[in-house]
Amino acid sequence: MPQHTEHAEGPASAGSSAVNRPVSTRRWWLRVVAVSLLTALVLAAVVRGFVADVYWVGSGSMEPTLEGGDRVLVDKLVSGDDVRRGDLVVFDGRGSLDPLHSSDPWYQQAVRTAGRWLGLTGSDTAYVKRVMAVSGDTVACCSADGLLTVDGQELHEDYLYPGDRPSDIPFTVHVPEGRVWLMGDHRRVSVDSRSLLGAPGGGLIRTERIVGTAERVVWPLGRARSLHE
Repeated sequence: MPQHTEHAEGPASAGSSAVNRPVSTRRWWLRVVAVSLLTALVLAAVVRGFVADVYWVGSGSMEPTLEGGDRVLVDKLVSGDDVRRGDLVVFDGRGSLDPLHSSDPWYQQAVRTAGRWLGLTGSDTAYVKRVMAVSGDTVACCSADGLLTVDGQELHEDYLYPGDRPSDIPFTVHVPEGRVWLMGDHRRVSVDSRSLLGAPGGGLIRTERIVGTAERVVWPLGRARSLHE
């Protein structure tokens, strides 16, 4: 009688289904986590780059409104040309209060950029100040009563640091199109538009350098509040 020999089906003798190994549960979860983290990073980069970001206040130039160490939420959807008198804005000081280009090595700049993005450090070139005058305004200090004026109207600035005068530096400036005049609330220590009087641009900041408007203090929690109060 003919004998039937059974051959064990090896990996090469069968179809491709014989060599497909199911992905382990552990490896599947690693892939899910990796894709989720990458998606979250991309979304965070988009939001922080174009919608809103948190900035670290590095000095006392805006006291008592803001203190050094505060973290403020900044609305980046507001155009620099749309800011109004009294708004608190974050702006890029390169080309005005700082050199346009850093002379530091690229790796130091990369480390600082990573630290700012992670929220560990602040920016050396980002400043938060109050908009005192916009395009078309004439801002001056001081009136006979020692007050700041905009288009001849005196400003009663209840947000100033206690004991500070509106300005120790006299000035009269007309704000042209595409510029704003910015000052800190702690006038005695603030480096602002007044510090650039006599320099090219006369202390006026380009609206295109405005990053956005400061909306809220988000940290520390004990100081968390809206900046529109």
